[in-house]
Amino acid sequence: MDARKLLDALIVAERLKDATRHSYTSGGRHESVAEHSWMLTLMAFFLRDEFPEADMDKVIRMGIIHDLGECFTGDIPTFDKTAAHEQTEEALLQRWVDTLPQPYRDEMTDLYREMAARQTLEARIYKALDNLEAVIQHNRADLSTWVPLEFDLNKTYGNDKVAFSRYLTELREEILKDTMEKIDSGK
Repeated sequence: MDARKLLDALIVAERLKDATRHSYTSGGRHESVAEHSWMLTLMAFFLRDEFPEADMDKVIRMGIIHDLGECFTGDIPTFDKTAAHEQTEEALLQRWVDTLPQPYRDEMTDLYREMAARQTLEARIYKALDNLEAVIQHNRADLSTWVPLEFDLNKTYGNDKVAFSRYLTELREEILKDTMEKIDSGK
């Protein structure tokens, strides 16, 4: 990619550093979308040995790009996001991806299609980690930052996404233990 095109792409992606999510960090500030994406990719890095049959580098690439649409729309919490929101985000994202030079344009378009279809092992792992990371982060935040529906949602969020994997199901169970301890402690 030529230097100017790279800088232009990074200028757009940098917006994710300022785009805050509904969740908070353990330090008490809103988490950025970029921080969520980083943690998801770190999870994929650490899970390489658990999925030797998967292309975990592809999962990492999926994690890096998965929320780039939020450069244009900001973050909308999963419990507020509608089909219309998703369509708008996808259209704005694709319009931007279409401006990228090859081979990045085709690679990103193919990755987004694969992620949306969730038919490959890599796409299923990525989506499970996306959901799990959100609950892990909520468990790190002060309980006062949770909205009422999260007390139930955080007990089940992502269960359907991890069901394909014994390891991810075990990880989800451990995350649930943390959720229950947090709720029981009131902190």
